[in-house]
Formats: sequence, C-alpha cells, structure tokens
Amino acid sequence: MLTIDLNCDFAEGFGPYRIGAGREMLQYVSSVNLACGFHAGDPAIMRQMVYEARDAGVAVGAHPGLPDKLGFGRRRMDISKDEAYEMVVYQIGALQAFCTVAGIRLHHVKPHGALYNMAAIQADLAQAIAQAVKDVSPDAILYGLSGSELVRAGREIGLHTASEVFADRTYQADGSLTPRNVKGALLENGEQAVRQVLQMIRTGTVCTLNGENIPIIGETVCLHGDGNHALHFAQTIHRRLLEEGISIQAACGNANE
Repeated sequence: MLTIDLNCDFAEGFGPYRIGAGREMLQYVSSVNLACGFHAGDPAIMRQMVYEARDAGVAVGAHPGLPDKLGFGRRRMDISKDEAYEMVVYQIGALQAFCTVAGIRLHHVKPHGALYNMAAIQADLAQAIAQAVKDVSPDAILYGLSGSELVRAGREIGLHTASEVFADRTYQADGSLTPRNVKGALLENGEQAVRQVLQMIRTGTVCTLNGENIPIIGETVCLHGDGNHALHFAQTIHRRLLEEGISIQAACGNANE
C-alpha cells in the first residue's frame, strides 16, 4: 500500500489574530507545522496547538520563519548563515519545550515562507538550518522542497529528511514553485489539486505551469492552512487518497544512504 504524509501549516496567528483554518484541519492531516513566534505564533497559541495536535494523534513539527510578522515571513531578508542558524535554534527550542511539557517528541522541522525558499537554493543557509536541527533535535525529520539544497544538506549531515511537494501550488520547469506573484501560482480548484497530488504520488512526476511533466519525489504533501479553500482542499484530498487505497500517516523520513 502506498503511504503519504499530509502536513499543514498551523497556529499561524498572534495574540487575538487567527490566520487560516483551525483545529478542524486536524482530522484530515497527519502532521502539522507550528509557527514558533517569528512570523507568527505566540506562547499561548503554541501551547494550545501542541496539545490539540497531540490529542488528535497528529505529529507536531516546528515551523521557524524570518522575524517579519508584517510580511508574514514571506519577504526575503539578507541574513547570514550564522543568523539563520541562531533563528532556527531559537525557534525549535521554543516549540520543543512545549512538546516536552505535553509529553510528546518534536517530530519534524519545516522552515516557513521566504526562509524555506531561500534555503531551497542557497547551500550555506541550507547547511546552517540543517546544523541547527541536528544540534537541537537530531531525531527530528527535516522537511524541505523536493530536490532542494535543504534536503541535500539534511542528508549530508545525517538527518532524516522528507521531500515535500505541494497540493495547491504550481511548478516551474526546474522543479521550483511558481512565485506567488505570478498568475497561476496557486491552484484554486480542489479537483485540480487532487489530480496533482495523485500524479506526484503514483508516477513521481508533476505537470508544470507550461504543461511539461518533470520528475519529482513526494514524501510529504503540504496543504496550506491559510489558503482560501484550505479546509475544502484537505477534506477532498483526504477522501480521495483513501478511496485510491493510499494510506495517510506521518512521515518516517529517509536517512543518508
């Protein structure tokens, strides 16, 4: 039986503000990425969501981002590899503390937004992030864009990694995500998202924005919790995967061979 992890960005609010789908997403995913205070998240939200995910049987991961609440962590910043290391250590440590209090382990680490995209192509940042994960939580799985420098850096340093693909984003010919400011970057139709996910899982390929099929490795599928149709997409994809005989469970990760 084919198995896939469905992950969702979660707890991306701050104080009284809430962004995206809430606890109702937990019944459709197998792992969640919790904001750790930089682009979103605060101690109260982090604690609450760790407990809610634990009680739902969903694996908990840290979602460290750039210190940019106004831009929701999606604006690039000129940071050094040391700064990247320090930011990630700080944020992983914060969420790991709440996991310890809740009696669960930190399952994975997935950078957020611009930090994720920067680490996909910048080897020095990817190496700094991988080192931060290894130093703070060496048993955690590093989630990164399929084919990225981040996945490569994680494997080289001896971490378990999971190559991530996206249900609601389109792809370019080089395997990168279509930038959000480009027309067609987001899939707005649930059936389109389902077809893309099934193609990636079953054939190891994805159809790019210009219609070309390229190879891709999909070990975890991201469902954006802040999307306009997040809950509907999650329900639809979850149902169709089960109908197709594909099991949904948290990623185990691949070790360096």
